[in-house]
Amino acid sequence: MIGKQVGDMMDWMESLHHYKLISILLAAIIARVIVFIINKTVHNFFLKTHFIEERKEQTIESMMRSLIKYTVTISFIFFAISQYVSNFGRILAGAGILGVVLGFGAQSLIKDILSGIFLIYEKQLHKGDFITINNTFNGTVVDIGLRFVKIREWSGKVLTISNGEVKQIHNFNIDKMRVIERVVVSYRENPERVFEILEIACENINEVHKPCLKLDHSNCPIEPFKVYGITTINSGYRGIEYTVTGLVDDAFYWDAAKGARRIIAQTLFNYQIKLAEDTMLVRQLENALVREEK
Repeated sequence: MIGKQVGDMMDWMESLHHYKLISILLAAIIARVIVFIINKTVHNFFLKTHFIEERKEQTIESMMRSLIKYTVTISFIFFAISQYVSNFGRILAGAGILGVVLGFGAQSLIKDILSGIFLIYEKQLHKGDFITINNTFNGTVVDIGLRFVKIREWSGKVLTISNGEVKQIHNFNIDKMRVIERVVVSYRENPERVFEILEIACENINEVHKPCLKLDHSNCPIEPFKVYGITTINSGYRGIEYTVTGLVDDAFYWDAAKGARRIIAQTLFNYQIKLAEDTMLVRQLENALVREEK
């Protein structure tokens, strides 16, 4: 009984083979299932292994997904054409002129694919990195494909850029980042006193944001927050510019930068240090009083 049912099923499948449209539909379903199974297998593989860091695993997985999708899609297209074109294999192998024509038409496609491969091979970016592309677009990398890279801007919008159009990349997530905060203080403040107060601020930053600091092999901070010095004496004709720097782990750059600014601002306020903007307002008031007296 079971053997007869299996035989009937095989006969039914063989009869379906004669219907080209049904064969194509079946091929589409099979292709879809193959892509799903391979993607699921790759995802589970990276979940269970820890050979490389997570960002690199996500990048490789994203690229493999794109490669699998394009490979299966092209194979399905060739299969569908072969159902209606006899000797399609010979035609495809001997279509030298057609290949040249398609080659010229697909220059941008080839450029995008090669650029995508080099982006990954040269480790210029990874999934999850915060980057600036062409000194214009800023965002977090959410997907890397053979043709496109997708970044999510701070507003939440997803921007898709073809790999061939990527000329310059500023990556904020390559091992380490230096937080650089500049403070422009009034000329009326004693530079020595400003140095002392900024050093107090740096001590507080190093204490509060100790987990963010970049460590060496002996787990000591490579470059804790410190007063770099006076970087400009006459910053915009407004005041003296002081700079505070600190080397942090790239994963904590934004948190460390925001925290450092807050502590510096609060410390300057607590010690009543006048910034350059305050000086400008005082001068405007003094000029107005002088005019009234005249």
